[in-house]
Amino acid sequence: MPDSANSDAPAHNATRGRFRFREYRVTTVADPMALPVYEALCVTGEERNCGAESGKLHTPDELTRWIAGHCAQTGHQHYEQTVRAILRAGAGAWQ
Repeated sequence: MPDSANSDAPAHNATRGRFRFREYRVTTVADPMALPVYEALCVTGEERNCGAESGKLHTPDELTRWIAGHCAQTGHQHYEQTVRAILRAGAGAWQ
């Protein structure tokens, strides 16, 4: 159906095609030699975020303790959590 606001505009000839993508099956496993990293950022605030950061911690309990301490000092209740881990990709095959 033509666009009534652009009735003078030329029609575009769009080339359509079907693409088939193969999937690469791979498994990922956390590297047992590397510790995961947990971080939190306080995002409490109306005009701008508090911005307090936990720094790099290595257990969820350490992160929870940091959040509890910051909350007790400031009353802030909103945090952004980041969890990073080193992964090892296992062998896979194209399908």
